[in-house]
Amino acid sequence: MMAADTNLEPAATGTVPSPPAGTKPTRTKRRVTLRQHDARTGLWLMSPTLVIVVMVVVVPLIWSVLLAFQHVKLIQIGTVNPFGNFTLDNFRVVFANGALWTSLLTTIEYTIGSVTLVIIFGLIAAIVVRRPFRGRTLVRAAFLLPYVAPVVAVTFVWKVMLNPEFGIVNQFGQNVLGWDKPIPFLSQATGTWDLLGMQIPVPTALLTVIAFEGWRYFPFAFLFIMARLEALSTEPEEAALVDGAGPWQTFRYIIWPQLIPVIGVLAVLRTIWTFNEFDDIFLLTGGAAGTQVASVRIFDLLTVQRNVGAASAMSVVLAVLLILMLAFYTLMMRRRGEKI
Repeated sequence: MMAADTNLEPAATGTVPSPPAGTKPTRTKRRVTLRQHDARTGLWLMSPTLVIVVMVVVVPLIWSVLLAFQHVKLIQIGTVNPFGNFTLDNFRVVFANGALWTSLLTTIEYTIGSVTLVIIFGLIAAIVVRRPFRGRTLVRAAFLLPYVAPVVAVTFVWKVMLNPEFGIVNQFGQNVLGWDKPIPFLSQATGTWDLLGMQIPVPTALLTVIAFEGWRYFPFAFLFIMARLEALSTEPEEAALVDGAGPWQTFRYIIWPQLIPVIGVLAVLRTIWTFNEFDDIFLLTGGAAGTQVASVRIFDLLTVQRNVGAASAMSVVLAVLLILMLAFYTLMMRRRGEKI
């Protein structure tokens, strides 16, 4: 009996007997929570898109940065080693060439003018159709036509309208406005404007492409601003009207402060897209007559000079400038108390 009690003593004390020799200890499976299961499912569903983005966007971007530090011609692009001999000669060539600074200055002027026109035209259009009137839906739809129309079609129409020989703009200007001679809007780098006996130089082609940019992309700003105006409460405006405020005072002190965040986002988006704009200018002027922006300059380096390394180096410079601009905008918004 005492021997039997001794054998039962480990079970009484609660100790677990060791597994037999030669067997592996069993591992306790960790339960997967519902949140972890949903996270894994989302990752599996997102993985195809992530792979496509990496292959289409990230890999070419890294390759472009690597090419910026190598001597590569267009004929060598299929056999070049991305991790070959690195050098800074491409950046020296880009910065030493005065065409870079000229194209950057033109790009900045083009971007500032275009973004300003886009926001102004979009704001005016949104205010015009804010109040209900007969045919408002048709007018709103018509405002979207420049944005949804193919760029090749609209640039062709503008080139025909602005043609100095048979364009309707010059015909109207000569017959109605009294112009002495037709104006080559898309081929004249600098014209003169007589104002009170003074000859004022005017960058004709650059102002023309800026006007085209403002006309083509104002519907984008129109949609943003109109959506914000539709969400505004009418009670502050009605109270201001009762207090005797006019339309301008109501807009300045009530409507405009509520539109500033939306306009700030619009300015950033349009600045990024306009800074990289290529097709509009290339189709209108081909970069001639003082309209060679940085993107057209990169295209010339790549296709005319066949210098892939210099084109990649200039692309990297533009990317750095955009990053600095976005950092400045983020800093300004945080100082204003906006959440970025």
